[in-house]
Amino acid sequence: MRGEMLDHMKVGIIGGGISGLVAAWHVSTTHPDTQVTVFDANERVGGKLRQEVIAGHAVDVGAESALWRRPEVVALLAELGVDSVHPQRFPAMLWSRGSLEALPAGTLMGIPSDPHAAAGLLDDAEVARAADERAVSLTLDDADADISVGDAVERALGSAVVDRMVEPLLGGVYAGHARELSTRACVPALYAALRAGTPLTQAAAAASSAVSSNDARQVFGAPAGGMGSLPEKLREALDARGVAIRTGATVTDLRRALAHRAGWHVEVDVEGLPEPHTFDAVVLATPAPVTARLLADLAPEAADALAEIEYASMAIVTYAFDSAVAQQLPQGTGFLVPPVDGRTIKASTFSSIKWPWLAEAAPDVTYVRVSLGRHRDDAILDEGDDALAAAGLADLEHALGHPLPTPRDQHVQRWRDGLPQYALGHLARIERAEDALADLPGLAVAGAAMHGVGIPACVATARAAADRAVTSSAPRA
Repeated sequence: MRGEMLDHMKVGIIGGGISGLVAAWHVSTTHPDTQVTVFDANERVGGKLRQEVIAGHAVDVGAESALWRRPEVVALLAELGVDSVHPQRFPAMLWSRGSLEALPAGTLMGIPSDPHAAAGLLDDAEVARAADERAVSLTLDDADADISVGDAVERALGSAVVDRMVEPLLGGVYAGHARELSTRACVPALYAALRAGTPLTQAAAAASSAVSSNDARQVFGAPAGGMGSLPEKLREALDARGVAIRTGATVTDLRRALAHRAGWHVEVDVEGLPEPHTFDAVVLATPAPVTARLLADLAPEAADALAEIEYASMAIVTYAFDSAVAQQLPQGTGFLVPPVDGRTIKASTFSSIKWPWLAEAAPDVTYVRVSLGRHRDDAILDEGDDALAAAGLADLEHALGHPLPTPRDQHVQRWRDGLPQYALGHLARIERAEDALADLPGLAVAGAAMHGVGIPACVATARAAADRAVTSSAPRA
């Protein structure tokens, strides 16, 4: 009887990014008779997964890959019947002190297993300091003890390892600052080493041995056609299952439905007109500030915890060059940039080299992209598109050591408040929020602000939130 009642529920999903779409997919496949509605304030779904047509071809202008050694995206694509593609495997490069240098093998988020292998990125004195590793430990009787990634690595191996190696890799994930980001939340393997008193170089060696270059398993991947194609594939699958997807629909209010013993009233603004909806269960899959606003009266403690999460803004500039430009690029798939050098860009990806599917789909074009902006360092994003593109191209040419021809086309994608910052105490903050929400049956929260910014983590959090909202609700008789 309980299962039959669950199958005839009405479920609202607020937010149409990857988390919201996956939550809708999960509900519609596990409870096929459930009525599911997705609301998104934007004119198209997908959130930070997006493609734009540049020089005649659809190209990712947001997240472009997922960690393939986690099962979540692999399983999702299997459910959707979508094939996968994988990038070329080259060592990561860093543009440091004016030259492009390969990141040495055997690193954990930039932490070297052998400091001497970092010669070239580090000078002799910096290598000697890193080789003279010093013990760093956390208070064992405090389960919530935390330390920033930068502080932990600096104490153990010196500031240069943080500035030259860790910062650019963390920046590529969070667009944040190593000395502010939580070790416990951002690099669990490092946190475990600190708790155990294991040297960080030893932890890096252990982590890298699990991802050996001789391991034939894929490390990263994407759906065929690019990561930005996933939202449309999900939308098509949801349409086929009868899920209603409402774009341009801003949720302005969430409260308990007074006319029923349980349930939720959702107020939606569509072109300035209010629309009331009632659901048995609701999943909030919106950025933390939006979620905090909607929870302010319902769950003040949860709202306060989520409101503490700050966001970084960034931009991605994609250039479409003639195909011959591929011959002018160094061997590799791109490079990261240590912020300490004061460059404008923080990374560049040689997209047509990194992704064979893209080179095959657009053989007449070489795509290269750069990213700009990081947490509290995003003033350049206020510049116009042409100025951003020019600044990015100037840094790209400087890194390569030669000028590039004028691009055939270019595109600037701004991601305002796009990346949540997992600052010190992040997991304890999320635990406070989830504890406060436990008293609200039929309501759950998902999204990149919760348990990981990567796509696999978003998929996992979305499925868990969907299960929690549906199973904890009390359907109407």
